[in-house]
Parts: sequence; structure tokens; C-alpha cells
Amino acid sequence: MKPPALGPEERAQLLAIAREAITANLEGRPPRSVPLAPSLYECGVAFVTLTQRSDGELRGCIGYVEAVRPLAEAVAEAARLAATEDHRFEPPSRGELPRLRIEISVLTPLLPARAEDVVVGVHGLMIRQAGRSGLLLPQVPVEHGWDRETFLDHTCRKAGLPPGAWRLADAELLSFTAEVFGDSSP
Repeated sequence: MKPPALGPEERAQLLAIAREAITANLEGRPPRSVPLAPSLYECGVAFVTLTQRSDGELRGCIGYVEAVRPLAEAVAEAARLAATEDHRFEPPSRGELPRLRIEISVLTPLLPARAEDVVVGVHGLMIRQAGRSGLLLPQVPVEHGWDRETFLDHTCRKAGLPPGAWRLADAELLSFTAEVFGDSSP
């Protein structure tokens, strides 16, 4: 289960698309078009994470778990939503944009998983139970130094479920991998 391999040009195009989508939205104008590699017109699944360059503080993270639109469109929409619709954070100001780092995670399809098969740093997780769902990207447990069980428990918390809910028979555990890359300059 590997995400589609993206070359340096495709990565740069996706990062440009994300930054333009955020900038255009905050400036109240339509986004300018960015030249695209043919592979970016294929349906894809992506999350966009925004952090402060200075300290890595999270400023927004939104994405899609189903491939229902071209990857370029999914990245543009996820970037716009991460900047303006992640209700955990105030939207950034136009002046704050140069201080934001954009990270894109291009995901593989979600597949049923067993807890004992989850590898920290390789798999991202989604849990569904009792009408709730929560997802954590593969890089999250690495950033926090979590082991597998802690990762599973935090995925439950993200869904609004108690820790250990992943052990219950009616819990659906799904895993995925991701190609993760970010920008290094504004």
C-alpha cells in the first residue's frame, strides 16, 4: 500500500496550488491557474497541514479520505479549508501567510486494519464507531513520540471516543500510508 510517487515538479506544483488557494481566498479573488503535470488531474486523496514556521505550532489541518476529484483540486480545496474552516483556529491574516509552512500528505486508499499490524511512522489511522470517526496522519505519532497503543488511543480521542475504543468489536479501524512533503520557503 504505497501512495502514488510524485516527482519534484509535481510536489512543487501542488505546493504552489495550495499556497495560491489560501492567498486567493484571503484576498477575496479567484485563484490563478498553475500549470499542472498530467498526473495531477487524476483523482487523489490529500490532507493539507498548516503550521507556524517559527515554532511548528499547528494552524490548521483538513483533507479528504475519498478520491472524488483530481488531486490538484483536492489539494486546493483542502488548503483553503485548512486556512479558513478548521474551527480549532482563527483564520490566518494576509500578513501571517509568509510565516505559514504548508505540508501536503497524499494518501493511499483506506483499508481495514488490525491494531497489531499498525506500524508507527508508516501508517495513518482512522477509526469509526458509534457514528463517530477520527483520523490521524502517519507523521503525528512520530512527532509526539507515541508507541502503537498510544497512537490508537489518540485516534480514538480524535473521534471523540474514549481511549481503548479501538478494542471494541464494533470499532472499524482503517489504515493508510502517505507521501508527505512541505514547502521550505514562502
